[in-house]
Amino acid sequence: MDEQPNNSRPSIPTWVWILGVFAIILALQLFLSGRFNGPEQSSLQEFFGIVATGDVDTVVVSGDKLEAQKDGETVAVSYKSPDDSLKDTLDYYGVSNEALADQNVTLVVRDTSTWNSLFSLALALGPVLLLIWIFSRGFRQMQGGGGNSIFGFGRSKAKNLNDGDRPTVTFDDVAGVEEAKMELQEVVQFLREPEKFVQVGARIPKGVLMVGPPGTGKTLLARAIAGEAGVPFFHISGSEFVEMFVGVGASRVRDLFDKAKAAAPSIVFVDEIDAVGRQRGAGMGGGNDEREQTLNQILVEMDGFDNETNVIVMAATNRADVLDPALLRPGRFDRKVFVDLPDLTGREAILKVHARGKPIGKDVDLTDYARLTAGFSGADLENLLNEAAIFAARRDKKTINTPEFQDAFDRIAIGPEKKSRVMSEEDKETVAYHEAGHAAVSYHLAYTDPVQKITIVPRGRAGGYVLPLPEDRMVDSREHFEDRICMALAGRASEEIFLGRITSGASNDLQQATRIAKVMVMKLGMSDKLGLPIYGGDEVNPFLGRMYGMGSRDYSEEAAREIDEEVKRILEDNYQRALTIIRNNSDKIEQLVEALREQETLDREVFEALMQDTPPTDATNGSGEEAVPVEVVEGETSNGRNQTIIEAETIAEAGADTAVVEEITPSD
Repeated sequence: MDEQPNNSRPSIPTWVWILGVFAIILALQLFLSGRFNGPEQSSLQEFFGIVATGDVDTVVVSGDKLEAQKDGETVAVSYKSPDDSLKDTLDYYGVSNEALADQNVTLVVRDTSTWNSLFSLALALGPVLLLIWIFSRGFRQMQGGGGNSIFGFGRSKAKNLNDGDRPTVTFDDVAGVEEAKMELQEVVQFLREPEKFVQVGARIPKGVLMVGPPGTGKTLLARAIAGEAGVPFFHISGSEFVEMFVGVGASRVRDLFDKAKAAAPSIVFVDEIDAVGRQRGAGMGGGNDEREQTLNQILVEMDGFDNETNVIVMAATNRADVLDPALLRPGRFDRKVFVDLPDLTGREAILKVHARGKPIGKDVDLTDYARLTAGFSGADLENLLNEAAIFAARRDKKTINTPEFQDAFDRIAIGPEKKSRVMSEEDKETVAYHEAGHAAVSYHLAYTDPVQKITIVPRGRAGGYVLPLPEDRMVDSREHFEDRICMALAGRASEEIFLGRITSGASNDLQQATRIAKVMVMKLGMSDKLGLPIYGGDEVNPFLGRMYGMGSRDYSEEAAREIDEEVKRILEDNYQRALTIIRNNSDKIEQLVEALREQETLDREVFEALMQDTPPTDATNGSGEEAVPVEVVEGETSNGRNQTIIEAETIAEAGADTAVVEEITPSD
């Protein structure tokens, strides 16, 4: 398509106009005063001396200016004092009218009072008129400048992605969220073929809300829709609605929806809608809160669409729990699409997508890293590949191989390697026994993940760590939690047995174990003493939840004392389990420590070779019963035990992320 010629002249900055106007005023003043032309100024003594010689025929007096002329040309110029009259000046220098007449010199006096008055008025009003002109010109420019202008506060800042700006991302570039892709592809089909749905009496969804943890691909899915829908796509962030001026947010909402209706069929995408869609009544401003006015306008606009308008509102958030119920009801956001963390198959697909265009070595098996990265989001996986590529470039390599992937994973999961940190022999011994305790106890527990690597090389804030090979699990049992607590406390138990002392390195382990025990008792009903009630369910953070103030504790002091006792009992029981396992396998732990001193890092094969002549059998759990691996089917167990099964969301509350790394944190 031929480009249209641009006939608009380049805009001149305002400061250039101001400087030009002042230069004109100054030049005009100097010109009117006669200082730009004619001979140089003479003193009055010299001026009247020239007049006395008879070489002039006219003396022109203009205000304070005296000008001697000969045949119409100026031969001398001087200025009298403003305080002296013309007669006083002539008398002072001995010049009289008779003497001038005897020399045939004509005295001409010009009345300049009118011009002087006009010029003085211009000088007085000039700056005022100049400022008025500058402001009016600036206002006209800003009025035509869109949403960033003074008159454009009420205009929407939404970006309309036309054909030139449309993202090149398609659904082929999105992996790991197949169910969400299917639902959103149907939204595109609604817009492309609305008659297909109208014929069978179906109503096009007015709103689609994408909900999921950060980094799972909600915005990427929106970009894919923009790339494939083939209709106008308006994109705006929730925070862009609200300004410091009252009424701006509601005005921008109206303007955005007016544009979307005019361009229908179209899509409006609001990213991070929780910035403006939080439940009303939670702020100090109450009903007068600007954010609430904006939300009210969104509710009105979404509920006011006709079925034939073909405008779909899409939004993304990771805090659906704080959104106003009126926003979530059918008729506004009819469809909710959950974009969750990817499973093993999804992680492998995401890694393959982000590996496009990267020289991946033949020794790299992306399936292994998909298995290792349980709990990673799509953004984390993309970062893993990017960090691996950075390591390869740093080492001047043409391909990305296994060492780069492993270093990239360690950097993301633990932190950068502390090459400058020099550990004493005593610290190395402490870290070695600590990590060997974690690994050995984990090997003999039935419900912990296999050990992938043990190292005493400092990374991030960790002096050493045990890296598990996590498995994707939707639910966990009480035994899973107790084994995880036992493993967390094993490092401290190993220090106590082999070193005869305890260190600050177990601080993170104690925090994790205590957090899991509290969730077991207070949230999951996994305490025989306290039973099924949930404790502390109403305590909500005002910045993360719906309540403005901290919720009151919903249990008595007696219940609080029993909770503390149960948490302490769970920790003590599992600590004794760890001590028992370590005492029974002290020779293997000594071998692990010796290997760690020599090699610093042990992989899974070396670790299991050291432990293999001791069959992995589980010690008794905290209740005194032997914990035997079971297969869970529909909440029942194969050995007939009453095993409690919980949902994955509560597992995250307990800090039991499958990608967690047992580590020892050195003291400062």
